[in-house]
Amino acid sequence: MVERRLIQGNEACAQGAIAAGCQFFGGYPISPSSEIAEYMARELPKLGGVFIQMEDELASLGSVLGASLAGVKAMTATSGPGFTLMQEHLGYATLAEIPCVVADVMRLGPSTGLPTSPSQGDVMQAQWGSHGDRSAVALAPGTVEEIHDLTIAAFNVAERLRTPVTLLFDETMGHMREGVSFSAPDPSSLWRRPTPQQSPGHLLEAYVPNEEGVAQVPDFGRGYRFHVTGLMHDERGYSTSDQGVAAALLERLARKLDPVEDWFPPEEYLLDDADVVIVAYGIMGRVAKQAVDRLRTEGTRAGMFRPTVLWPFPARTVKRATHRARVVVVAEMNAGQWGIPVEQAMQGRMPTVMVNCLGVGVDELCEQVAKAAFSEAGVA
Repeated sequence: MVERRLIQGNEACAQGAIAAGCQFFGGYPISPSSEIAEYMARELPKLGGVFIQMEDELASLGSVLGASLAGVKAMTATSGPGFTLMQEHLGYATLAEIPCVVADVMRLGPSTGLPTSPSQGDVMQAQWGSHGDRSAVALAPGTVEEIHDLTIAAFNVAERLRTPVTLLFDETMGHMREGVSFSAPDPSSLWRRPTPQQSPGHLLEAYVPNEEGVAQVPDFGRGYRFHVTGLMHDERGYSTSDQGVAAALLERLARKLDPVEDWFPPEEYLLDDADVVIVAYGIMGRVAKQAVDRLRTEGTRAGMFRPTVLWPFPARTVKRATHRARVVVVAEMNAGQWGIPVEQAMQGRMPTVMVNCLGVGVDELCEQVAKAAFSEAGVA
């Protein structure tokens, strides 16, 4: 049954998590994500799940990883400063292949910054915040309904590929309310992590990958003997200093994420004849649409490309969407982050103009995009 409701973005995230089968939430309140924790604290116990408020964000994600290793779908929610504290555990989850979901409702920083102001300042942190060559998945919804749907999708990716997944949206989207239509997902569409086919009771090579390159680690308490570590490890899970084994492990962890780009189609608006392509994600996609309409009335053929997956960087999709453009404009609510790989993907084929917007209104953002297209890029 499809249900139409007026709902807040943070609540949509929590409801999506429950619909995906989340059974554990470990968190610490932080603006502007706190409504996610509040909803889960109220609703999870009613469904047989567990909510725990931890002493800080580092402990929060630690509890999530423990719950996930025990076999349940688990998540947390935070914002910039808390996301920073979680980076060590995100690296651990990547290497140990522990599925989990982190909702990062972005606010203006650095440091404490402006806790109730929107930003897109954590985009690079979602990919590069943890040390080492970590391969990451980050999704970026653009509507309240998409927050709900991409939360479900985040759990599916986390479970299928045994990897942490970050959901990135900003304070405005977290607190805005929209009329949305929800329907319960088909249970057959909800992924469960790969687990070993061997019977328990003997020493298990838990990190032998399946056909998708994903380890088949058993749940704790199921009778298997296996080893989990944050060190470079062999297929038994035991630490190794063999450079060849370490290189092969890192390559596999990156390669298993390759299909993610194809699982999340972007939103494309008036791209067929566009000379100017505005690349924007999240809430900025709405601003980009307004800028496209304004540019069209003024005689410039403009179009908009809004990705829903930011990491791994969807290079093929970006190149396809911009292949006939004369100029690409990347509009972000930060000092310039996702525009860097976009510019690299263009390989000098056309100018890439970055419009970086901090603390300004929608009308001014539209004016800046229009100015970039007309003045800086010289497209008439």
